Amino acid sequence: MPDRLVIFDVDGTLVDSQAEIIGAMAASYASENIVLPARPVILSIVGLSLAEAFAHLLPDADAPRRSRMVQAYRDAFSALHGPDQIDLSPLYPGALDVLRQLHARPDMQLAIATGKSQRGLDRIIERHDLTGFFVSRQTADMHPSKPHPAMIHAALAESGVSTDNAVMVGDTTYDIDMGRAAGVKTIGVGWGYHLPTDLNADALIDSFADLPAAIDRVLG
Repeated sequence: MPDRLVIFDVDGTLVDSQAEIIGAMAASYASENIVLPARPVILSIVGLSLAEAFAHLLPDADAPRRSRMVQAYRDAFSALHGPDQIDLSPLYPGALDVLRQLHARPDMQLAIATGKSQRGLDRIIERHDLTGFFVSRQTADMHPSKPHPAMIHAALAESGVSTDNAVMVGDTTYDIDMGRAAGVKTIGVGWGYHLPTDLNADALIDSFADLPAAIDRVLG
């Protein structure tokens, strides 16, 4: 059995989904006649579950309003994926090649831990022909929001890999804090939605081509 596990975040790590996220947020805020926050503020909550994201963005709003906005976001997000819509969440350059390279290694398994819903993740997997790459696919509708370590614990259990042989790859502090809470190594990517200097990961990379070597370095 492969003895290493590489766990990937999705939004801001594997795919650049900011166009979809900003579009759905704009519709959600418009539904309640609230001024949309600036793009950096919205991207700062990427990775959290929707309920947790709106709690961060609108701490003074009551629970019914936030629930309506969560539903409005989901509705708008679904509308962005009609049959005539263009691809608004492309893979980052080099992602597919590196996923194929890692998947082919006999010592390695791949997993997902994402703030997306299961439906949203399934859409990404299908859109980019990633079926079969990941032995474990953990989503926000199955677990507490990041940085709670539940998603990583589940991925470790499904893969049979120990914490000292696993690494979390992500672009936000939520990803890195989740990895640290679960006791696994962490790799931050420099192309996502949080500043790399804020991540405090075990390693930082600037391109997907650097990932295999970084994995070997942090896992020893």
